Amino acid sequence: MVEPAFDVVCVGEAMVELADAGAGRGFGQGGDALNTALHLARSGWRTGFLTALGNDPFSQDLRTGWVAEGLDVSLVLAHPTRAVGLYAIRTDGDGERSFHYWRDASAARDMFALPGMAAAVALAEAARVLVFSLISLAILPAEGRGALLDLAARVRARGGLVAFDGNYRPRLWPSAGEAASWRDAAIARADIGFPTLQDEDDISPTTLEACASHWQRLGCQEVIVKLGARGCRLPDGTILPPPQVVRPVDTSGAGDAFNAGYLAARLQGLAPRDCGLAGHRLAAAVVQQAGAIPQLDRAAYAPLAPATRA
Repeated sequence: MVEPAFDVVCVGEAMVELADAGAGRGFGQGGDALNTALHLARSGWRTGFLTALGNDPFSQDLRTGWVAEGLDVSLVLAHPTRAVGLYAIRTDGDGERSFHYWRDASAARDMFALPGMAAAVALAEAARVLVFSLISLAILPAEGRGALLDLAARVRARGGLVAFDGNYRPRLWPSAGEAASWRDAAIARADIGFPTLQDEDDISPTTLEACASHWQRLGCQEVIVKLGARGCRLPDGTILPPPQVVRPVDTSGAGDAFNAGYLAARLQGLAPRDCGLAGHRLAAAVVQQAGAIPQLDRAAYAPLAPATRA
């Protein structure tokens, strides 16, 4: 049997990040699927990012940086006229963040309509794990959303795993009801679910147990509900608290780092509790630095690395 080219393929949008002038940082980058992809690539997993960039200088800089990080860019398509998206971030004294976006003309919105997507999808569907989010769906037109869900179904049919994060951003959706409809369609195609309780409650008022039950009832059996500072609810109902962080600097990207840590441990064959601990540790390292995808010490990724390949 031929080994798949990718351990993980993440699907989504990359954006250039602007921070407060007082933060002492230049341009950064972010995007939920991208953040997860970069953490996994830094950990040593063969990770591809399925997206589209433009031909603008920022897009070129992102692509060059990803190669240096070890992220495979063979699934990154080029849009002939559009550019990369942009967002600005502000953080308060507790590290909580707020965002302002300029992404309506992002190249990634057209990714499934670009030449070369069929070949990229054929490679992506052979991955061991496919990762996408409700934001990945939100930025796409209806045809692209359907194509992404079809890709997820094919990954499962070939024996791979599908991980779905229910990241809900109200400004990306005409209504909470439409977001819920697409969320549920994605849940039904997922093996591993990463809902955030606050997001789920924002879509439709719910409780912790009702949230987990809803995802499981739709067919996603391995559901890890993220609870912010309280930690997470594991698939068996256990609440797993996070390590204590003295003072968070920037909480942006924490959930994406948790996903990456969990999935890296899952690829190692570890049990959900150990996967949750791995996710918490990586998220804790991220929130103590500025930026959605800060540079971390190599020691942060060492426990997440795959065993030496034969």
